[in-house]
Amino acid sequence: MTRRRGGDQVIPRPADWAAGRPAPWSTPARQVSALSVAEAVRLHSASLTDEVFTASFPDARPSAVLVLLADGPLGAEVLLTRRTMHLSSHRGEISCPGGRVDAGETYEDAALREAWEEVGIDAATVEVVGRLDPLATFVSRSWIVPVVALADDRHPLVPHAAEVDRAFWHPLHDLTRPGTFREELWRLDRGEWPVYFFELDDETVWGATARILHQVLALATSGDASPG
Repeated sequence: MTRRRGGDQVIPRPADWAAGRPAPWSTPARQVSALSVAEAVRLHSASLTDEVFTASFPDARPSAVLVLLADGPLGAEVLLTRRTMHLSSHRGEISCPGGRVDAGETYEDAALREAWEEVGIDAATVEVVGRLDPLATFVSRSWIVPVVALADDRHPLVPHAAEVDRAFWHPLHDLTRPGTFREELWRLDRGEWPVYFFELDDETVWGATARILHQVLALATSGDASPG
């Protein structure tokens, strides 16, 4: 199978790694609407208890990201950004809008605020539909809760130049093209760790964002909510 180019992002891959499992969805998966994806997320979110969102390790830094869905020509699309190269962490990486949860904020509050600050999405124009499973990034000690929202259309995006050098809507259908998704097993000091990649024609989505998209696609196409 021919892999897509993936852009020029440098991946800090360890010397010891192996190929992982194939994608849990068919390739290419059928096109789905943003509303149908949102409904799958809503059902999954309703099954999650409050305890799930309690950080599982000490000194965790609560964070939230907004997974914003809207319909495009190929069905559901997701809002993605590329972080600027002068940021102190995750520079040049593809992500969903997000950041730290401020005092007094809910995860939803933080995700919507960050989307406004990063790309000009007005919270009043989107509908929050639920949360996905939280995930941890052990290097930055982040405890990330993905908040999924639905937009009536693909809003014009106004990237905040200090944080974002590109913002774009990307079809979920394209993420399931052959040669796009793969899993690697990185052998680290803390053990073997699965790392997900979506290699597009001009970008690579990996790390926490790829894990979030993996769960969205699993819910949308097969009902498998496991984040892996």
